[in-house]
Amino acid sequence: MLDKTTRINYLFDFYQSLLTPKQKNYMALYYLDDFSLGEIAEQYNVSRQAVYDNIKRTEAMLEEYEEKLGLFAKFQERDQLLSRLKELLGNSSDKVLEIIDRLENME
Repeated sequence: MLDKTTRINYLFDFYQSLLTPKQKNYMALYYLDDFSLGEIAEQYNVSRQAVYDNIKRTEAMLEEYEEKLGLFAKFQERDQLLSRLKELLGNSSDKVLEIIDRLENME
C-alpha cells in the first residue's frame, strides 16, 4: 500500500483538471511544494483552518473521483502487467521489449 502523500500525489496528477483553481493551488503548494498550512494561509490571507479544511475536502473529492473512475487503479494494473510481461519475455526479443518500454513511457 502506498503512503498517503504518494497516493494523493498520484490522484492529484490524474484528477487535477477536475478541481477548482484554488483547490489546485492549495494541493500543489501543500503536496508538491511542501508548504506548511501556515505558509499557504499567509500567502492567501486566510486562516490556517480554512486551508486545512479545503485540503481535506479536496483529498476526499480525489478519493471519490478515483472510486468512480478508477484511473489510478487502472494505471497500477497496467504497470504491473507490463512488468510481468517483461519478466516473462526476458531477453527473448529486443524488439518486443522496446515496444513494451514505449508503452510504459506513454503515460
